[in-house]
Amino acid sequence: MKSSKRPSLTLVAAALVLSCTAAGYAQAAATVVINNLNAPGVGFNDPTPVTPVGGNTGTTLGQQRLIAFSHAANIWGATLTSSVPIVINAQFVPLSCTATGAVLGSAGATQVFADFPGAPKAGTLYSYALANKLYGREISDKPGGQINARFNSELGKPNCLAGSSFYLGLDANEGSNIDFVATLLHEMGHGLGFQTFTSGLTGARFAGYPSVWDHNLLDNTTNKLWTEMTNAERAASALKPSGLSWTGANVTAAVPSVLTAMPQLRIVGVGATSPAGDLYPVGEADFGPKLDKSPLTGQVAQVALQADSPGSACTPFNAANAAAVRRNIALVSRGSCGFAVKVKNAQNAGAIGVIVADNAPGPVTGLGGADPSITIPAVRVTQADGALIAASLTQANGSVAGTVAKFERSKTAISGTDAQRRITMFTPNPFQPGSSVSHYNTTATRNQLMEPSISSNLSHSVTAPIDLTMELFKDIGW
Repeated sequence: MKSSKRPSLTLVAAALVLSCTAAGYAQAAATVVINNLNAPGVGFNDPTPVTPVGGNTGTTLGQQRLIAFSHAANIWGATLTSSVPIVINAQFVPLSCTATGAVLGSAGATQVFADFPGAPKAGTLYSYALANKLYGREISDKPGGQINARFNSELGKPNCLAGSSFYLGLDANEGSNIDFVATLLHEMGHGLGFQTFTSGLTGARFAGYPSVWDHNLLDNTTNKLWTEMTNAERAASALKPSGLSWTGANVTAAVPSVLTAMPQLRIVGVGATSPAGDLYPVGEADFGPKLDKSPLTGQVAQVALQADSPGSACTPFNAANAAAVRRNIALVSRGSCGFAVKVKNAQNAGAIGVIVADNAPGPVTGLGGADPSITIPAVRVTQADGALIAASLTQANGSVAGTVAKFERSKTAISGTDAQRRITMFTPNPFQPGSSVSHYNTTATRNQLMEPSISSNLSHSVTAPIDLTMELFKDIGW
């Protein structure tokens, strides 16, 4: 039985996020066809003159966008195998934006299919492009684009991450901007099958069928697969930080060669309330030195209140705070400005490292941002752990305690994985539509292409030992 129902959900990559039709082709082991849906003069047809950059030879903005798209399509085309061309309907349109955050793009499969000849699993939904590959020819009685992809035309405007823009070079040298090729690879990944059609919000299956993804999603707290759960159980598991694991054999086998040992913060000097030996999970920064190359031990000093920047290190430190953090690890709070700004201010004040404590409950995640001038390591802890560390700094009589911390990596645990070294999926609480479940966990390092945001240190690889995306595709049938 073949279902040609169109899925109602569209996957969004958070920050990371009628027409003329011009098609471009990427030829390789799989042929990728780019179907340009933008009207003349806008988006992929924008005539604004630009200077070639990073190997992109286009001389107009629209040309450069299409060249970058073809470059990304060639990467996927050279990696996948399919006898059926993969058609992507693509356009630039206004998407969600604020001055501090933006949806970079969104993409998803246009149709899903079950119980067709060649399907590895019965009664299971496969995305259009993957179903075509498995079936061996066009599967739909209403052929068309297998993937819809949209990209944010507002990016860089005053109301939308002002000062940032898509970097259109092909060399992954985006600096403080957002790598468009990485964004394209990410969104195409969703359309190719890096998504579940089961609702993580309600647990309900699309059209009554499980997705091929559901056969590989395991609640590691109950040891039940999504295919074995009720709707309520699936919805509950989608809210368990680090509680949902990918069980596919290809990804699990590649994890040790792709991901690094788990970063952690160890208390090695006794403060008032935190005994020596306490360990705290941490998220790493996308900027500055990594912990495997620059382990660090130092006394922790909390950044005190400043009228213009209360504890959050968003402005240059006053004399008292600068004196407190000099040659120490600065403990600062999240909020008001970018992570790189906080760390740079602490570095300028003489700190040797930074701990950023969250300002709201939630799981530990990394520190996004970019600043090549940052030379000290930084980590992020949860709000609860930040409060424990802060409390340990003050003795009962009000004097400062000698809490000494060490930034290090675990000798046994792998970042972004469960106790069995299976990578975990992105499952924040509260649920994030378009991001939850259908991305890897943000605690994974090295950063992965299919995390919910585009990190500044991504390469353009989609294969091990750099990236786990293709390993997951092998698990679902590519």
